[in-house]
Amino acid sequence: GEEAALDRVAGYSIFNDGSIRDVQLRTPQWTVGKNFDGTGGFGPDFVTADELPPGCEGLRMQGRHNGAVVQDTSLSDMIFGVKRLVAILSATMTLEPGDVIATGTPSGVGLSFKPPRFLKPGDTFEIEIEKIGVLRNPVIADA
Repeated sequence: GEEAALDRVAGYSIFNDGSIRDVQLRTPQWTVGKNFDGTGGFGPDFVTADELPPGCEGLRMQGRHNGAVVQDTSLSDMIFGVKRLVAILSATMTLEPGDVIATGTPSGVGLSFKPPRFLKPGDTFEIEIEKIGVLRNPVIADA
């Protein structure tokens, strides 16, 4: 249940879930556009759960495209908090030590801008989560 869910979380890091939008939008299941080689940056830091608020509640997250802030939110605004995610997932699958759960994305993704903002080779996207660190990913052309 949710009461014990956070007792099973060892720590937190950052995951940049890069999407290949043209593929993602052509398929009925969004997962296809999120699983290309090289589109999921992870790290670089890992912070143990005892060093952070339970479930990372209240921590600030920012996404920056070439230095411009495009996402700025509190992790408390996630639709499903960490406690709830762990409880839901553990009810349907066996979670083992070392498993990683990548959560959802806050508002501010490039597709939501008018006009949409897409990453291109040469760009950099950074995700910063307060007390965890910064994940910086360069965008390179697929060879």
